Amino acid sequence: MPSKADLPTKTCPTCGRPFAWRKKWQRCWAAVRYCSDRCRRQRTKSPREVRT
Repeated sequence: MPSKADLPTKTCPTCGRPFAWRKKWQRCWAAVRYCSDRCRRQRTKSPREVRT
């Protein structure tokens, strides 16, 4: 089993945060775009500003 650091990652277009591969996305990883259902529902909104 690979460590979490070795798993592929993507960046969510809604919130701008990186998210890692999950076993439930094993068959559809190429189609996964959002990190959560909340981001998927809010996809028409612009990305949140990064707080500094």
